[in-house]
Amino acid sequence: LINQKLVSSARMLNFNAPPLKNTAAEPVWKVLIYDRFGQDIISPLLSVKELRDMGITLHLLLHSDRDPIPDVPAIYFVMPTEENIDRICQDLRNQLYESYFLNFISAISRSKLEDIASAALAANAVTQVTKVYDQYLNFITLEDDMFVLCHQNKELISYHAINRADIQDTDMEAIMDTIVDSLFCFFVTLGAVPIIRCPRGNAAEMVAVKLDKKLRENLRDARNSLFTGDNMAAGQFSLMWCQKNQRSIESDFQLNRVLMEEGAGAEPSPAGARPKKKNRKMYDLTAADKFWQKHKGSPFPEVAESVQEELDTYRAQEDEVKRLKSIMGLEGEDEGAISMLSDNTAKLTSAVSSLPELLEKKRLIDLHTNVATAVLDHIKSRKLDVYFEYEEKLMSKSTLDKSLLDIISDPDAGTPEDKMRLFIIYYITAQQAPSESDLEQYKTALLDAGCDLSPLNYIKQWKAFTKMAATPANYGNSGVKPMGLFSRVMNTGSQFVMEGVKNLVLKQHNLPVTRILDNLMEMKSNPVTLIIKKLLICFQAIVFVVGGGNYIEYQNLVDYAKFKQGKKVVYGCSELFNASQFIKQLSQLGQK
Repeated sequence: LINQKLVSSARMLNFNAPPLKNTAAEPVWKVLIYDRFGQDIISPLLSVKELRDMGITLHLLLHSDRDPIPDVPAIYFVMPTEENIDRICQDLRNQLYESYFLNFISAISRSKLEDIASAALAANAVTQVTKVYDQYLNFITLEDDMFVLCHQNKELISYHAINRADIQDTDMEAIMDTIVDSLFCFFVTLGAVPIIRCPRGNAAEMVAVKLDKKLRENLRDARNSLFTGDNMAAGQFSLMWCQKNQRSIESDFQLNRVLMEEGAGAEPSPAGARPKKKNRKMYDLTAADKFWQKHKGSPFPEVAESVQEELDTYRAQEDEVKRLKSIMGLEGEDEGAISMLSDNTAKLTSAVSSLPELLEKKRLIDLHTNVATAVLDHIKSRKLDVYFEYEEKLMSKSTLDKSLLDIISDPDAGTPEDKMRLFIIYYITAQQAPSESDLEQYKTALLDAGCDLSPLNYIKQWKAFTKMAATPANYGNSGVKPMGLFSRVMNTGSQFVMEGVKNLVLKQHNLPVTRILDNLMEMKSNPVTLIIKKLLICFQAIVFVVGGGNYIEYQNLVDYAKFKQGKKVVYGCSELFNASQFIKQLSQLGQK
């Protein structure tokens, strides 16, 4: 997925011509003009260095103040909105650039195209508007097997937007059209026509019907179809499953960047002292980061252990360089040093030549050490290990060590948001809802803990409306060997001190999304399986979640695909949110 989008982006940045490979010639220098949507699409794919290697000397926002550069061509990459079209027309009138290559993220309408033509004619710049292209890139690729529809204005297609009680039919139609436009772009870029499967009677079905119609209309126009010739990946078919989502995780992680507050630990400021100022720092987690690629789906203890191993390896290499330098600098009659000189010269030369690689390794180790330390601080200060244990037990119908009421009432365990999230999991997974008197007790305890009850108000309405059964009983019966969650990193030599953190047992489970996908891919609900299975040897599935998704669902599908060798799964969602963002949306829904 990333490769296909990179090819499309590289072609666009080379004036929509195939980029030359293995050439020593300098690229044509140009400027890139994008709006916020274009910026979000490009930033996870290409670094500043990679843009420069493609000849991009400047990359500027469309609506920023830009000085004329009359001898340089400009590549535009923007949404075809009224506001953007007006600004492009203004640029033509002001003759900012030598030539204009206009690339629209989604298809531009004929009327807006005529507006540009009129502006070019009035500015005597018709010959300067060299090319106009519909790029069909209206989605954001975060991983080779993961995409989201948008980051800008994501609240317009959010879970809250789709599920609010006062939504009008016209509003819902607009939301569905926005989602379908992005999904259509996704399949054009992928070069695949999907076989669509979805649940009936909700927003997912509306998306599926509209997308099916749009795909069929394009396929019927054989001359102008986007799924023929070079655009079509031969023999590649996709399955798509659309479903609303009600799960989430916690992490301030957006567009492959993690935002952290340094020094955000469990230690409070002394009484009367001024609170310590917390510096906010942003880290990029890219495909070039091998540690991230290897461990992005690993349990935290495994990550902490691997960070420590990387740190130890780096320190050993650093010590070796220092030792060699010391030997090379020795003088006098040290026969041992003299005899080792020639051998160590070669070793030192090798060590020095690998120094840039060593420094980059150190940068990445520092990055992951800082991130892992911050995660551990949150685990300790909020007792997230306790919450993890109780959430697992609630969903697998196991017996709790102490009552839910005691956990909610414990002032030293978790934030109000943690307590509300735990209770919502209990309420959703309970086979029988608590009695009114018990519910009042829980509400009182939640209010005393500082919780906002609005999310619970919505969940009560949602459960009553959907009459959804509790989490399937086989949640905890995956047959996968459990592993100690913190046992392997509880040693004194580790950078990460696990004192006070419970050694839990982690099990692998197939989440609802994964189980439904498994039923579809294995044709478990179809008696005629043997014949059909032969057509699905290289089956590719695209799972799309209407209303928002999260990294837990994504990673669960990645693990499933690894287990089911020969099957490729791509995960997409209308927006990617964490636990805090999802609870906030539930709160908004519960207030109405």
